[in-house]
Amino acid sequence: MNILQLVWKNISQQWGSTLLSIILTAFGVAILCSIYITSDTFEKQLDNNSKQVDLVVGAKGSPLQLILSALYHIDNPTGNILLSEAEKLKDNPMIDMAVPISLGDNFKGHRIVGTDTSFITMYELSIAEGKIWSKSYEVVIGSETARKNKLKIGDKIHGAHGLAENAHIHDEHPFTIVGILKPSGSIVDNLLLSNLESVWDVHGIKHDDHDHDHEHHDHEGHDHEGHNHDADNHEGHNHAEHDHADHDHDHDHDHDHASEPTQSAPAEDSIVSERPRPNVFVKSIADDVVKDSGLEITALLVKYRTPAAIGVIPKMINQSTSMQAASPALETARLFSLLGVGIDSLEILAYVIMIIAGLSVFISLYNALKDRKYDLAIMRAMGASKIKLFTLLIVEGLVITAIGGILGLILGHLGLYFISTQTSQSADFIQAFQIYSKEWLILLTACLIGVVASIIPAIKAYGTTISSILGSK
Repeated sequence: MNILQLVWKNISQQWGSTLLSIILTAFGVAILCSIYITSDTFEKQLDNNSKQVDLVVGAKGSPLQLILSALYHIDNPTGNILLSEAEKLKDNPMIDMAVPISLGDNFKGHRIVGTDTSFITMYELSIAEGKIWSKSYEVVIGSETARKNKLKIGDKIHGAHGLAENAHIHDEHPFTIVGILKPSGSIVDNLLLSNLESVWDVHGIKHDDHDHDHEHHDHEGHDHEGHNHDADNHEGHNHAEHDHADHDHDHDHDHDHASEPTQSAPAEDSIVSERPRPNVFVKSIADDVVKDSGLEITALLVKYRTPAAIGVIPKMINQSTSMQAASPALETARLFSLLGVGIDSLEILAYVIMIIAGLSVFISLYNALKDRKYDLAIMRAMGASKIKLFTLLIVEGLVITAIGGILGLILGHLGLYFISTQTSQSADFIQAFQIYSKEWLILLTACLIGVVASIIPAIKAYGTTISSILGSK
């Protein structure tokens, strides 16, 4: 009978204590596995989502909340900012790119983001199927959004108001899927992208009858994501009144926008006359139109042209404007410092549990020696060497903790899978069944604890004296 057969026979004779050791080891390994995978994937996601963005500009409030909402799409926005104020940043020579985003709706937990085509450039995205949107109510979706909801080119979807999946559905404003993005490994995989006009129109008034030949227009405001779009009355402008159809999206529309005269355009290509054309931000918008429109966006994603901007642009925005600037790198570091205490505490708890498992293995093997000392003496009498008895006890401790470690890895992955199914679709970044290299290190640590716990019992087995044990019987 070889060593492994003897080990299995010994383990099966004491299932109570062996099972306790296996369970304790499994719990410790499962906790360590969950912590490692979560923290590793979370860190990678933060890096992937922020590496192209140097600064986020938004409404005054919590900088961390601004970063979480605008970059990671896992929180509510701090408010809205005027497009006319945000677009002034594009003239700064230190800024290379300024990308507007407007939030307000979701599709089954996936955020619908109003933006322009510079968003595609900033995140270095590419189309897998279809094309980029070319007009309002056309949407390009991320690869995970398409996979999870089994969507394809040409499908029509309806957004839900706000950021909650079960909110009011905008049945009157269907979006048509015209493109699917290639996987990027970022939160964009779980988003839906459209132009700014689509987001404004869904939360505002669609003017079916407005006359482009009128010199001036009076427009009702747009309230999306709980933020009021308020345009002041401008001196020197005459306002012609228009009748507007009232849409009820569980929020009020009671503000007016004034604008300069605009040239006539096809009715189907415009939502309101002063809005920017699809897929453009500033350069294609007449300055006088933007300044007077009162249109708002949720945030502006900024990419620097020069490193010198790091110390200049945020201070200038925070002190000289009604907006705030938040650095993704700074806020991410702050977030990790907040999470670090909890993660470290869980790691300590996991190691304590594994040490307790090692003590359980030690007690189990040490007590088992009392019942097996005659068996060991007979083995010695039949020719078994002291080294074989020593190895027998070491392998027994190793097998117990190895079983517990493997079971712990399985439990850890299953636990992460369950957690991922309970989270918002847009925050679903955990690859529950992906094998990580550090897992083998965790398993090796568990096995090492089992070996250490077996050393003292193995030494006692090594010192087994045939004559004294058989003589005492």
